[in-house]
Amino acid sequence: MSEQAAQHHDRHHGGSIPGGGTGGIGSGIRGDDAASIWDERYRTKPQMWSGKPNPQLLREAGGLKPGKALDLGCGEGADAIWLAQQGWTVTAVDVSAVALERAHSHEKAALARESVHAADGAIASRITWQQADLEQWQPEGAFDLVTSQFLHSQELAWQGPLRTAAAAVKPGGTLLVVGHHPDRLPPWGASHHNHRDMFYTGDELVRELGLDGPGWQLEVLTSRERPVTGPDGEHATIADVVLRATRLT
Repeated sequence: MSEQAAQHHDRHHGGSIPGGGTGGIGSGIRGDDAASIWDERYRTKPQMWSGKPNPQLLREAGGLKPGKALDLGCGEGADAIWLAQQGWTVTAVDVSAVALERAHSHEKAALARESVHAADGAIASRITWQQADLEQWQPEGAFDLVTSQFLHSQELAWQGPLRTAAAAVKPGGTLLVVGHHPDRLPPWGASHHNHRDMFYTGDELVRELGLDGPGWQLEVLTSRERPVTGPDGEHATIADVVLRATRLT
């Protein structure tokens, strides 16, 4: 996902498990049910997110040498498309087939724009779009960059997918996880405040993903404030948890 039109970043997708909201923590929502839930949410709006890549991705991945990237919970595809435009070969995964259909459409539009300026015609796609329940899904191979931006879901506990993300980073590769700080949520998202388990602090990420061991080097572990505007024009300052780590072994 990229940022919401209201400037409130949320990538609340993923898969099946326990997470809260539609069923609550421990609800045991099946992957096909989670897919249906998210498909319906996307169908309620012609565009869920802003179409812009997440700013923490630009800040943290902009200087990395392109290689193979995994975008976990890709939503409508803005992050994956930006990575591909930087030269990355991207596997982009989401639970919602509706979101992925839009993402593919956005990619085709971007490729068409690029091909107008290309000397030899059409630009080949660098993205593989994949529909999957993120609680069950396991990637093939390892990646130079694994990114998960705002994977907060009431249908999916974040621990399992983010452990999968960490395990998919190849030695020398980068793990980038960004999410809402649980103590700095926007006031208009009051229903989310009742589901603390949807969110994480930087220390919780490090502990749950085992990043404090000898196999990892933490490059960035911080909370960054940013202004946001709510659906009715409200203004607030929230904070993003940002974790970037390099796998050493």
